[in-house]
Amino acid sequence: MSITRRIFLRSGALAMVGSSAVPAFLTRTLFSESEAPDSKGKKLVVIFQRGAADGLNIVVPYAEKNYYALRPTISIPQNQVLDLDGFFGLHPSLASFEPLYRQGHLAIVPAAGSPDTTRSHFDAQDYMESGTPGNKATVDGWLNRALQSEDQCTNARYRMEHTAFRAIALGSELPRTLAGKIEAISIGNVLDFNVGGRGPAQAPAGNAFQSMYDESSDALLHTAGESTFEAVKMLRSTDPAHYTPAAGAVYPATPFGNGMKQIAQLMKANLGVETAFTDIGGWDTHHNQGSVNGDLANRLKEFSEGISAFWRDMGDEAEKITLVTMSEFGRTAEQNGTGGTDHGHANVMFVLGGNVKGGKVYGKWPGLAKEQLNESRDLAVTIDFRQVLDEAISGTLGVTKPEIAFPGAQLRKDNFLGLI
Repeated sequence: MSITRRIFLRSGALAMVGSSAVPAFLTRTLFSESEAPDSKGKKLVVIFQRGAADGLNIVVPYAEKNYYALRPTISIPQNQVLDLDGFFGLHPSLASFEPLYRQGHLAIVPAAGSPDTTRSHFDAQDYMESGTPGNKATVDGWLNRALQSEDQCTNARYRMEHTAFRAIALGSELPRTLAGKIEAISIGNVLDFNVGGRGPAQAPAGNAFQSMYDESSDALLHTAGESTFEAVKMLRSTDPAHYTPAAGAVYPATPFGNGMKQIAQLMKANLGVETAFTDIGGWDTHHNQGSVNGDLANRLKEFSEGISAFWRDMGDEAEKITLVTMSEFGRTAEQNGTGGTDHGHANVMFVLGGNVKGGKVYGKWPGLAKEQLNESRDLAVTIDFRQVLDEAISGTLGVTKPEIAFPGAQLRKDNFLGLI
């Protein structure tokens, strides 16, 4: 196989996946650690739980007497809750999260959510992805704007030469979260590199990605894009189908599990990934939600084991990663007549990372007494989800201007929870 340095970005954007299939001299001499784009920058992973997850049965306020009164058949029995701090505990299907919490890597933020009170899945997801609750006119996403703000950062610790893989989403379409001025790509499957462009209308495999650079009048950009596209083809030649997760990590054999594995694979390839987005559906539990077992329990097992496998798989590189989870809203505090829960308000967010001050449940608990509930039916929001995200992008991407990522939110760093 004829290989020249032309296939690699000057910034050293590529180290081969499946390096055992690559001549040893390549892995030793392509670039030094100081040249690799990931050597300075940290990475942010965002996971969206689509369908409105039931935060009250995910992180259980088992010491709150009203919890069991409101949920006589779907509550999690106290003797099966995985205790966190004497008041809150994890659903038993989140057992793989418990060691991450004990090790101080996982932080938990209950009663988090949007200040907008819509109960529409579509509107609520749109507001959270745009980062502008209540404003339907916003066309780009908060994470894309965060990357724009990162480009204005003067702290050299966060600056790096960006590659075409700077912002990626696992899926056939680019999510609203990453829509905007900064180029981002959606990747349907690492195995065939079905690489899409900048929005819902996807081109055939790889065409949109390549044309994004072919049409550029900027000679340097054109050259970098051409080299990166050739690097993608080179990556395919290393047989990514035989990627083996490290440290015995086992991902769920589901679309979400596969998505988390592919994010790890792309990050390990040292392609210059700074931000990655994926989602997991199936959280709309109106009927037969279950308690320790059931639909929610099954989804939680997949969710937690996919994230835990990713953390294990990344090894030492996990120290550079911050992972945040979010869902459009929570569920009603009281179970309904069909053994489920309906659309609610506040939810729970997880923050996992090497720099995260985990092993703690953050924020203010509003209570579940009727007079404490939102509209007498939902857990009230005490933490704006944008506050959590702002803290994540500040500590990970070096963003110093939250008004760019979250216009109108009036976020202040002195209100940070101290997550990072």
